[in-house]
Amino acid sequence: MSLPDDTRYLKGGPVAKRIMAEVARDAAKATAEGFPPKLVSITVGDVEAVGVYVRNQRAKAEQAGIGFEERNFPADLTAAELEAAIHGMNADPRVTGIIIQRPVPRHIPIKAIQAAVHPLKDVEGMHPASIGNIVYNELDLAPCTAAASVELLKETGLDLKGLEVVVVGHSEIVGKPIAFLLMSEGATVTVCHHMTRSVAAHARRADALFVAVGKPRLIKADMVKPGAAVIDIGINTETGPDGKERIVGDVDTDSVKEVASWITPVPGGVGPITVSILLRNTMVALARQRALYQATYGTAE
Repeated sequence: MSLPDDTRYLKGGPVAKRIMAEVARDAAKATAEGFPPKLVSITVGDVEAVGVYVRNQRAKAEQAGIGFEERNFPADLTAAELEAAIHGMNADPRVTGIIIQRPVPRHIPIKAIQAAVHPLKDVEGMHPASIGNIVYNELDLAPCTAAASVELLKETGLDLKGLEVVVVGHSEIVGKPIAFLLMSEGATVTVCHHMTRSVAAHARRADALFVAVGKPRLIKADMVKPGAAVIDIGINTETGPDGKERIVGDVDTDSVKEVASWITPVPGGVGPITVSILLRNTMVALARQRALYQATYGTAE
């Protein structure tokens, strides 16, 4: 879908293209030096449910010169069997990064499975160690969607030091990491959630507003400070008056764009950047693995 040529839109495509170029350069260099990067995608059960995501990841990885392998496991696989398979990948020097595709069957505890991925191969940035490292300003393996959202805010050129930021939504993989990433940049961050007494009052004072709650068009124009940057991370399916389904965000874009100076379109905003961040994380992971190899064996060549 082509987006209107409106300077208020923070489009993800150009940012993703720039990141992909950097990744491709780094991947070509690593491959020439004998360390070809490789991603392994894990799906359990109904592959078709996540098929579009896997195909997109494969296409982008191959475009960047990163190997991509799909490993599909049956729905009745036990958690112990899956963890054993992941430990095997952790030990395989040919595997740079591991992606756990969601959803997984209900009997598979996703947090335990994510924790089974070695932190050095956690290219999704969702291992507890990766999340914890953000608190200590180690930001280069952050959760992909959170990192993509912050990349878009930086595109505005706003000085993040002292910037008043409000994050609506406090999930472990989006809202909370965004808050820590921005605090590390010197922003003043407020996080709102379902127990916040007046989300609108907080949102109206934000120079930058991030929204990730999964509620279509939650944020209206009267909840946004004039001139603010609005980063809409929500992806919701909505049925219009014509009976057709469409993808909308958590922000009422048509009204809010008349108030905000910048706003991310949905789709076309955060989404395109997320996979490029995944691939950038892959190259960070490879660099860390090579550094460990060098420290252990005295050379990385």
